[in-house]
Amino acid sequence: MAPHNLLNIKIALIGNPNTGKTSVFNQLTGLNQQVGNYPGITVERKTGSCKLPNGTKGTIMDLPGTYSLNASSMDENVVIELLLNKNDKDYPDVAVVVTDVENLKRNLLLFTQIKDLELPTILVINMSDRMEHKGISLDIPYLEEHLKTKIALVSSRKGKGIDQIKELIVNYGSLPTEPCLNASSIDPDYFNGLRNAFPNQLLYKLWLVITQDVNFGQLERKEIESNSSFAKNKPELKRMQQKETIKRYQFINDVLKVGQTIDNSKAKDLRAKLDRVLTHKVFGYVIFLGILMLIFQSIFTWSSIPMDLIDEGFAWLASYTESTMPPGKLTDLITQGIIPGIGGVVIFIPQIAFLFLFISILEESGYMSRVVFLMDKVMKPFGLSGKSVVPLISGTACAIPAIMAARNIENWRERLITILVTPFTTCSARLPVYTILISLVIPDRVVAGVFNLQGLTLMLLYLLGFSGALLSAWILNKILKLKHKSFFVAEMPNYKLPLFKNVGLNVLEKTKAFVAGAGKIILALSIIIWFLGSHGPGEAFANAEEIISHQPENKTLPQAELNDKIASYQLENSYIGIIGKSIEPVIRPLGYDWKIGIAIVSSFAAREVFVGTLATIYNIGSSAEEEVTIKQRMNAEINPITGQKVFNFATGASLLLFYAFAMQCISTLAITKKETNSWKWPMIQLISMSGFAYVVSLIAYQFLK
Repeated sequence: MAPHNLLNIKIALIGNPNTGKTSVFNQLTGLNQQVGNYPGITVERKTGSCKLPNGTKGTIMDLPGTYSLNASSMDENVVIELLLNKNDKDYPDVAVVVTDVENLKRNLLLFTQIKDLELPTILVINMSDRMEHKGISLDIPYLEEHLKTKIALVSSRKGKGIDQIKELIVNYGSLPTEPCLNASSIDPDYFNGLRNAFPNQLLYKLWLVITQDVNFGQLERKEIESNSSFAKNKPELKRMQQKETIKRYQFINDVLKVGQTIDNSKAKDLRAKLDRVLTHKVFGYVIFLGILMLIFQSIFTWSSIPMDLIDEGFAWLASYTESTMPPGKLTDLITQGIIPGIGGVVIFIPQIAFLFLFISILEESGYMSRVVFLMDKVMKPFGLSGKSVVPLISGTACAIPAIMAARNIENWRERLITILVTPFTTCSARLPVYTILISLVIPDRVVAGVFNLQGLTLMLLYLLGFSGALLSAWILNKILKLKHKSFFVAEMPNYKLPLFKNVGLNVLEKTKAFVAGAGKIILALSIIIWFLGSHGPGEAFANAEEIISHQPENKTLPQAELNDKIASYQLENSYIGIIGKSIEPVIRPLGYDWKIGIAIVSSFAAREVFVGTLATIYNIGSSAEEEVTIKQRMNAEINPITGQKVFNFATGASLLLFYAFAMQCISTLAITKKETNSWKWPMIQLISMSGFAYVVSLIAYQFLK
């Protein structure tokens, strides 16, 4: 037998949503956490490790929140499949069921079901710090005796009771494993027959196999259903499940009549008053809109400082590296490919972190559940859920975390539609594109004495993006042939002050997911674009300096302008320049030339690359007035075929509409693939969005020119 201090106890953390299960997990594990997906599916799993008494180690799996073992979602299926498969490598030695002291009756339903699986089970009663405020008192010895378990009274907010949980985990071998009630008494003949037919199987496991549409390894449903005496139709099974639930609640009520006392005179319930205001059919929307304006104003204001510092830091790093390393391809790769590529990922971290900071605060406080409730009526006609509003709002910062936020939508059809339409929301990466194009083609004029025409155009582009998302959702809702049951259940948790540790860990986890997921792709594509722009076939690219220098009109140019011309000529004859020339016939009907084509291809890495690419193409030097010069050069660019300005109103409007609707972001496609576990949906997303953008831009240009 292995020494005791080498033991590793496997622990399943289970509970209803909003019981503080994640807070308990964070208190037990701290930063020793890993986030991934269950094998073969996109349901997120969290695992963590903690040190237990006597040198023992605990591996804790934070299972998705579930109300009962009567599964209604992918998340709940995961819980049941793990608890019923003893051959699973993650099958727990002990289950820790987390409950909320204010909702103990409802939470105990799940506890009694897990006890029927004869698994060592610890009951954690959380939020004990609210007992006095709510006038609640508990008879712990009585509850332990009748629930046949050991109880840890915990306040995860204050860190109280965590050591008691660890002590109980270490001594899980002494926990009683028998059920706390006889649920089979709802139909003794049926269950006795089931027990006799399968004497080597756990009775409650057999019942779950019959009633649940989940996988159970070697125990196949058809093996049970082949015995006609156990065959029942769905309505009969539903009635039996209802009887089982009633039986369990009767038992729970009887136990709590003695084991729990509530003095209603002490309860100071502010919740009802707040709900009347925050979920009001008029004021609820006004307050939500005000909070949104505050959040996004803060995001763009606060994140600008660290983003500028990061940008300057990576620019300095590239310059320093170039000055200290010997000239050559390796130096070019590092300074023009790798460092800018990493910088292109890191610069978004402040916005991502601030966005998830605010979302975490809203979730932790209990307010986000009220927003979901408010928005469900608005979203339902479009095939979306009230919970879809979170990704659509998040998309104004970045589509990547926004799509990740769709995991909270239980219904797969509504989650899929939300994932597919979220990229229509105008993200912050579009802003540099919109700003420079609007300044070129929209007059800086005040209308109606108040509104700036350029500002109104920008607002219109935001509205167009949101309208595009809703229109696409409506179309997908009509054509997607996916089985689904659409019902909306939103629990309204108690209001509480956010727990800083939970918020901090959530921000850290989501930011790491962004860097790891999107970062690798952006970096790889940046290197590819650098290579394509720095290399080219034939003599024209190789001898660019000699060709340009010997042209008579260039012999008197200052060195800086000559270098810009050489770089521009090289770019035109590089691989990426050839790509631009090759796609020019396709994009010419939209009003674009090959140079704009290069910028469009380059910006597939990230939309904001469009501006930087054009700065290079139009021979922009690094003068102090670079931004003005970019606008002046772009404004002066003439199409040699038509003799007109390249960036006229028709072309500018066409480009604005193209970037409003096109899927110009490879990282978003990668996240869609990860969340849907298939390349089918991101390819549909890419083709449909880009096709729609092409058609709209074509109509706009042909109509306006």
